[in-house]
Amino acid sequence: MREIDRALRALRPERGCRGAVSHRRRTLLPADSFPADPWRLVERHFEPDLIAQTETLFAVSNGYLGVRGTPEEGSPRFEPATFLNGFHETWPFHHAEEAYGLPREGQTLVPAPDATLLKLYVDDEPLRLPDPQVVAYERQLDFRRARLERRLEVELRDGRRLEVRTLRFASLEDRHLLCLVHETRMLVGHANVTLSSELHVSPDGTSRSLQEAIDPRRGRRLDGPVLELLDQRAHDLRLLFDARTRRSGLVLACAMDHQVECDGAFDCEPAEPSAERGRVVVHAALGEGERLRVVKWVAYHHAAGVDPGELRFRANRTLDRALRRGLDPLLAAQEARAGAFWAAADVELEGDLELQQAVRFNLFHIFQASARVEGYGIPAKGLTGSGYEGHYFWDAEMYVLPFLDHTRPRLARALLDFRLRQLDRAREHAREVGQRGALFAWRTIDGREASGNYWASTAQYHINADIVYAARRHVEVTGADPFLGGALVETAIETARLWVDLGFFSPRKGGRFCIHGVTGPDEYNAVVDNNAYTNLMARENLRVAATLVERLRGERPDLWERVRRRTGFAEEELEVWRRAAEAMYIPRDAQTGVHLQDDHFLERKPWDFANTPPDHYPLLLHYHPLVIYRHQVIKQADLVLATFLLGEAFTEEEKRAIFDYYDPLTTGDSSLSGCIQAIMAAELGYRDLAYAYFVDAAVMDLGDIGGNVRDGLHIASLAGTWLALVYGFAGLRVRRGVLHFRPRLPEGWRRLRFTLAFRGRRLAVTLFAESIEYRLLEGEALVVHHAGESLLLQPGAAVERPCGEA
Repeated sequence: MREIDRALRALRPERGCRGAVSHRRRTLLPADSFPADPWRLVERHFEPDLIAQTETLFAVSNGYLGVRGTPEEGSPRFEPATFLNGFHETWPFHHAEEAYGLPREGQTLVPAPDATLLKLYVDDEPLRLPDPQVVAYERQLDFRRARLERRLEVELRDGRRLEVRTLRFASLEDRHLLCLVHETRMLVGHANVTLSSELHVSPDGTSRSLQEAIDPRRGRRLDGPVLELLDQRAHDLRLLFDARTRRSGLVLACAMDHQVECDGAFDCEPAEPSAERGRVVVHAALGEGERLRVVKWVAYHHAAGVDPGELRFRANRTLDRALRRGLDPLLAAQEARAGAFWAAADVELEGDLELQQAVRFNLFHIFQASARVEGYGIPAKGLTGSGYEGHYFWDAEMYVLPFLDHTRPRLARALLDFRLRQLDRAREHAREVGQRGALFAWRTIDGREASGNYWASTAQYHINADIVYAARRHVEVTGADPFLGGALVETAIETARLWVDLGFFSPRKGGRFCIHGVTGPDEYNAVVDNNAYTNLMARENLRVAATLVERLRGERPDLWERVRRRTGFAEEELEVWRRAAEAMYIPRDAQTGVHLQDDHFLERKPWDFANTPPDHYPLLLHYHPLVIYRHQVIKQADLVLATFLLGEAFTEEEKRAIFDYYDPLTTGDSSLSGCIQAIMAAELGYRDLAYAYFVDAAVMDLGDIGGNVRDGLHIASLAGTWLALVYGFAGLRVRRGVLHFRPRLPEGWRRLRFTLAFRGRRLAVTLFAESIEYRLLEGEALVVHHAGESLLLQPGAAVERPCGEA
C-alpha cells in the first residue's frame, strides 16, 4: 500500500494543516501477506501478530448475527465471539457522586454461544496455528460471494500430506443461520482423522480479551455470571442450549446440527452436552485422495418476554429447513443476494487497485452490518467486535442512512422506523433530565440512555435534530410518505418542544434564541454555550416541525387528528417554534467575522500541536478531559460538518473561512472526521487535501489507522468512504428534490462509477478525467443539474458533460 501511505503524508504545506492526516499511525497490512485484490481480502501467510486485527477484518455477518474471523482450531484467538444484534445484559451504574437524572442502568452487548470450533486431530495429534507443518496457507473474504474461505496444506513429519478447507457464512437468506464447512482430504498417504465440532457457552458472557483499560471505545467487562443456562438437549448430531441473561431477561436458544460426507470409513459420536459446552465428534480413516466433509449448521434466536420452549421450536425449525435445502442452494442464495447488493451499490475506481479494494471492503462490511437488520439498529461496530458495547449512536442516521437511501431504500426505511419507534423512550429520557418533549438516547440498545458520561452523551442534544434531518433527507431522496405514517410528525413535534424548552430568548444577545450547556459532535469541547452545529440543526428541526404540522393537518386531517391526540399539540406552539427558529443565535467573531464553534471557542488557549508527540493521539487517551476542554482543539468535524449538511445556510466565502480556520485544529481522533473533511476540501477546491482525507477514511480499518480495529470495524466511517466519493468527488447535493453534481475527479484516477437510487429511478454516474456521464438506467425521465446546468435524462440514454473546476 505504498501509494496509500504516500497519500496519508500528502498535505498542503501552505495551509499549515496540523490535523488528522499529519499524525496518523500507518500500521498497514504487509503487502506480501495481504496482496491487493479488487474483490477479496486475502491473507497468504498466517500472521500471528495480527490476530486481533484480522479477527475483525475477516468477520462475517448478516446484521442479525456476526462472527469474528477466528480460526476453527480454537487458537490463537483474541476475542472468540459470536454477537447477536440487540442481545445484551444490563448492569447498575455506580456513580461516584449521585445526581438527579443520571442513568441508573448500563447496557452491554454480550457474546452468544460460540459455535465456530471445528478441531481437527490427525492420528490423535491436534492441528494448531501457527504450526511448521502447515506448508501452505490462504484465507479470503470474498466480497462477491459473501463468504469466508480458508485453505491449509499440511505436511506431516513422515511426509504424508493433507489439505484442509474451511468455509463460513452468516446466511443472508435466513438471518438466524450460520454455516461452517470443514473438509479434510488426504493428498499423500493415509491417516486417522477426528473432527470435534463444539459449541461453547460462556456463563460470564464476556470475552476474556476485555481488560481494564482507560479507553472509552472498548467494551466492558461485566462482573459475575451473565448467562443462566436453562436447558440443554441432544439428539443424534443435534445439540441445543437455552439461556437467559440474568438482569435484562433476554432469552436465547442456540442449536447446531451436522451433515457428514466421507469417502472412507467413518463413525460419529452422538451429541454430548455438558454444563458449558457440547460437542459432536466424527472419526474417519482416510486413504490417499479420500476426503471427510462436515457441514455444521448453527441457529440463533433471541427475544424478550418469550418462553424458552418457543425459541427452541424456532431454532429447531431453522435447522430442519437448512438440512432440507442443503449447502449448495443456500450458497447460491448467498451469492445472489450479494450480487443484488453490488448491482445497486458497487463503486468502480480505476487507477488505484489498493483503493478499489479498500472501497469494496468498506461497502461489503456495510452490507454485512445492515443486510438483515430488520427490527434492530446498526451498532457502531456492527457485529464485528465488542467496541462501544454494541450501542447504536447518531452514526447510523448521519453516515450510514445516506448510503442506504441511495442504494437500499427499503432497508433505510426499516432502520428509520426502528429509531422512530423509540420515541416513547425518548419522552421518558426528556422527563428524566427535566425537559419537555423528547430526548433520544446518545448511546443505546433498547432506547434508554446507556452512558453515564452526561457531558459527552446526554449533552449531545443534537441527536434529536440529526434524527429529524435524516428522516427528511430519506423522504427527499426516496419520495417516501412525507409524514412517514405520522411517526415523523410526532417525532418532529416532540423534538421541537425540547428545543424551545432547552433554549431561551436572551436579552444579553438582543433577544436571540440561545441554547446553553450542550455538546456538539466535537467531544473535545463539552457542555458549551451556543454550539453552532447544534443551534443550526435545532433551527432546521423547528422549521421542519412547523412545516410538517401545517402540511399534515391540511393534507391528511384524519392522520393529523391521531397525531394531535397522541402529542397533545397546542396551536400556540407553532408560533413559538417559528420565533425560536427565526431568532436562533449563530455565534460569530465580531473582529474576523468567522463563525464560532461555540460562544467561547476563541477565548481558549491554542493547542500546542508542534510539541504533541505522534503517539499521544488520540488525545483522549493521554490527557485529562479538563486539559483538552481548556484548549482550541477539535476531535472531529463539527462546524465543518454543518457546512456540509446545511450548505445553503452558508456562502462559499463563509464555508472557506470556516474550513481554513477549524480544519487545522481538528485532530481526527474520531473516525467520523476524515470523510467530512474530504467532502468539504473537495467542494472548496483543496484537491490534494481532499484526496488525503479520503484515503485516511478509506483505509481507517484496513490500515488500523485508529489503532483499535481489534475491537471492531468503524461502520460509519466505512459509509463515510462512500459519502466522500459521491458527495465529495462527484459533488452530489440534493436540493429541493433535485440532484445537483459538481464533479472533481482526483488526479491519477481514470474512472469513477457508481449508481444511485432516487425517487424510484436508478442512475449511473461515471466520472472520467475530463468528463462525466449521466445515464438513466431505470424509471421515468429525470432532471439533474450539472455545475448549474439543467439536464433532462431520458430512460436508457446518456448525457456527457465536461468535468473540472466548474
